[in-house]
Amino acid sequence: TIFPGARNLKVLKFIHNHFLFSNFSSYFILVTKRRIYNTHYLVKMQTMKMTDEVFRSFKVAKVFRENTDQINCLDFSPNGENMIASSNDDSIVVYCCLEGRPKRTVYSKKYGCDLVQYTHAPNAIIYTSNKVDDTIRYLSLHDNKYLRYFPGHTKRVVVLMMSPINDMFLSGSLDKTIRLWDLRSPNCQGVMHLNGRPVASFDPEGLIFAAGIDSRQLKLYDLRSFDKGPFSTFHVRQDFANCEWTGLKFATDGKKILISTNISQIKLIDAFQGDEIHTLSLFLFCYGHLNSTSLTLEASFTPDSKYVISGSQNGRLHVWSAETGEEVTILDGGHPHPSHCVQFNPKLMMMSSACKSLAFWLPATDEWIPPTQDNTMEH
Repeated sequence: TIFPGARNLKVLKFIHNHFLFSNFSSYFILVTKRRIYNTHYLVKMQTMKMTDEVFRSFKVAKVFRENTDQINCLDFSPNGENMIASSNDDSIVVYCCLEGRPKRTVYSKKYGCDLVQYTHAPNAIIYTSNKVDDTIRYLSLHDNKYLRYFPGHTKRVVVLMMSPINDMFLSGSLDKTIRLWDLRSPNCQGVMHLNGRPVASFDPEGLIFAAGIDSRQLKLYDLRSFDKGPFSTFHVRQDFANCEWTGLKFATDGKKILISTNISQIKLIDAFQGDEIHTLSLFLFCYGHLNSTSLTLEASFTPDSKYVISGSQNGRLHVWSAETGEEVTILDGGHPHPSHCVQFNPKLMMMSSACKSLAFWLPATDEWIPPTQDNTMEH
């Protein structure tokens, strides 16, 4: 494995506490070498900036086959040390990003699990269900106990997002509502009624949120006065009649909004003016960002806001420049099923993608050469 074992935990903690970056101009990558049958590890830290060449060098470093069904959602902890994944097999798996291993698995056999998000507490999450009802649940991972329930939605929840600054969170459902919640109260703080599938997201400062309306409009709301209506409304061009918005995210610098759809198209919108900056799409038969079966495929910004990454129907990951709109590279990690989920770690130079299996990706360097075996995605 390219990740250090528990014996190096103290070393890693020291590196993490003293050297992790506080801005997005550069990243740190933890790389290890191990001699076969030897307990000595060499932990090397290397400063790297995200460039086209670095992105093209990304390879699968570790494959996890903890799940027996599709992985629905990924979320990194705010400090980047851990990641959580929920699956249709009713499991929620916590992974350690520093050591590259699963830490623990909790099950939600009765309710199932769909979307999942870390709260600001290191051992607490919120997640949505795909069985019994559509209540959102607040779970302590420390003792596997529910802290609170958030009832209200009457159909499947398709949006779940924590505020980046406090205990507020957003949810959106196929019941055509967006709801605003506070972890400290089971009562909904506000509700919006729509005419179609909702998409919504907080901005990076947690002061406003954006809501997609009928896959045609973006409305921006001030959290302090959202009941007074949006302070800005942007009309977004609809290129295809069957195009439905499935996701919405702000760039970390707050300047762009990403809209993912159920077709082979992603839109980048100016967050201040509402102008369409780029349409990211490629319809090549073999290698394009394929989505011909209306899948919900996640797209994400990198933490420096310079790149967009997305999964595809054929399992490959596509990377575009957010500045130019040009495709930088296509990464083939061997996903045998559609790569529904893909996210970049907010603090470390690594990313994760998932179908039924989950992959950790790292850039290839002189210190680390990608493994040539035992990384098959097949179960």
